[in-house]
Amino acid sequence: MISFSDLFTITMNPVQVILTLIVGLLVGLYVWFIYKKTFSGVMYSRTYGMTLVMMTIVTALMLMLINNSLTLSLGMVGALSIVRYRTAIKDPLDTAFIFWAVGEGIAVGTKFYDVAIIAGIIIGIFVLLISGSRGKGGAQSYLLIIHYSEAAADAIRKMTKQLPGARLKSKVVRPGSMELTMELRLKENETGFVEKFTRVEGVYDASLITHQGDIVA
Repeated sequence: MISFSDLFTITMNPVQVILTLIVGLLVGLYVWFIYKKTFSGVMYSRTYGMTLVMMTIVTALMLMLINNSLTLSLGMVGALSIVRYRTAIKDPLDTAFIFWAVGEGIAVGTKFYDVAIIAGIIIGIFVLLISGSRGKGGAQSYLLIIHYSEAAADAIRKMTKQLPGARLKSKVVRPGSMELTMELRLKENETGFVEKFTRVEGVYDASLITHQGDIVA
């Protein structure tokens, strides 16, 4: 006969549980802070930032349970194996932040608080340095898209040959018009040449777009 008390065979210190969840919350907020400071995309998603915090806390909770029960850990593996995630992540860096949040949650859940804090500081400083060097005049990849008529084809060909390191990505020919896409490596203060293309007779529009999708000109 199974008594009601037998259902609660896992003994966990409530103070330890609260401490672990608080540390997980603080570490998750720190990961969110670094993500927000280094974000360089088109539209910042506050929901994604909150997801990083939740993943850190939930991962810490799962690791606490696994550490205290082998049976529960096996059951959790089976339960998670049927979960399917359908949300598409466009930026590979966002995937790295997810793995960072999960890794911090694992360290916190297994009570390696010092590892979580030290690793968080080192990774955060590294991400800030990389993001800072990229934003201080460093060369970035751009896509130059020009939509023009057949009459402006010769002028556009001569102008694009003068662009340093330009590589042809695609050329779309339509009746009476063309669309040219070229990849460039430029610094932020070197993007003013786009206006010269718009002054050419027969050019409908010219756009310079970063690989993150930010329209520069």
